[in-house]
Amino acid sequence: MRPSIKQVAHLAGVSIATVSRLLNKPGSVSAETAEKIHRSIAELGFRPNFTGRNLRAGNSRTVGVVVPTLSNTVFAQCLQGIELAARALDYSVMFTTTEYLPEEETAAVELLLSHRVDGMILTVADASANATLDLLERERIPFVLAYNQLGTDQTAAPARASVSVDNRAAACDAVAHLIGLGHRRIQMLSGRFNASDRAMQRYYGYLDAMRAAGLTPMAAIEVERHTLTAAADYQQMMADPRQRPTALFCSNDLLAMSAMRDLRALGMKVPDDISVMGFDGIPVGALMEPVLASVVQPSEQIGEVALRVLVEAIERNATAAAAAAPDPALSASWLRHILPHAVRSGGSVALPATGVDC
Repeated sequence: MRPSIKQVAHLAGVSIATVSRLLNKPGSVSAETAEKIHRSIAELGFRPNFTGRNLRAGNSRTVGVVVPTLSNTVFAQCLQGIELAARALDYSVMFTTTEYLPEEETAAVELLLSHRVDGMILTVADASANATLDLLERERIPFVLAYNQLGTDQTAAPARASVSVDNRAAACDAVAHLIGLGHRRIQMLSGRFNASDRAMQRYYGYLDAMRAAGLTPMAAIEVERHTLTAAADYQQMMADPRQRPTALFCSNDLLAMSAMRDLRALGMKVPDDISVMGFDGIPVGALMEPVLASVVQPSEQIGEVALRVLVEAIERNATAAAAAAPDPALSASWLRHILPHAVRSGGSVALPATGVDC
């Protein structure tokens, strides 16, 4: 049986109230008494019930995290950033996944709310029109979006805190890099646009770069998860050597790596026959042969910043509630955090093949 606070008090020769005061307000008892209590705690192996204490205080010091999956390394990196920042601020983390299914978002949020989390960090399918986020706002639960991007042009969208790179600008930079190498027929492979507003923003960036260079965009190919749905998709794309793309821009690195694998199976060499550019900059891409060229986004920092922004909102709300004051107005700088991206060069991208009509 776990030792109790009563046993600690008995061994230290003090009252239960004195032990409780030390645990909740360490400076409220004398140094001599505190030393006796700490010795008793160490001898008994006592662990305070912080969950019960926090709930009585009206908070759990726990944040919830909702991401589409952990099979994509970017979300695992983000979770690590959240966890490290939470630990430094004395918060715990609970997380769940939606498997890229928008209908699972509400169920995931309800699960976390049942555990009385103080706030949430979420990556959702579409941040601009989302019933789950509307629910959190009605319930006055602080939340911060990670990776989702509410652009400044979306004036009708609700004001929601977010941490991301500029997906549109980053994709534009990646495609401009391919164009700078001489590629003219560039096609985008993407996850389903209805499951990821990030993919949609990256598609807009692809269009921006192609049109700025006076090139005709090719129709995007949407696929399920991180691989093409069938070999027929590739065969259709590569059927006419005169019209097939000389470069592929993929909306995430896992899709880019899958494309490289499948292209090799079709007898094509990357980058000799076709170049492949990814998006995310996951570490394993740098270990591939050839190294995957990609847009690098700081996923761990996205998680860290999101957690710190969320805790600030939680504690501001708690202060306002204690003072019976209305919520303070949110500033634009607090709402929208855009972190820097970079384009990583890699062996998966090269000049178009000699003799190819670009």
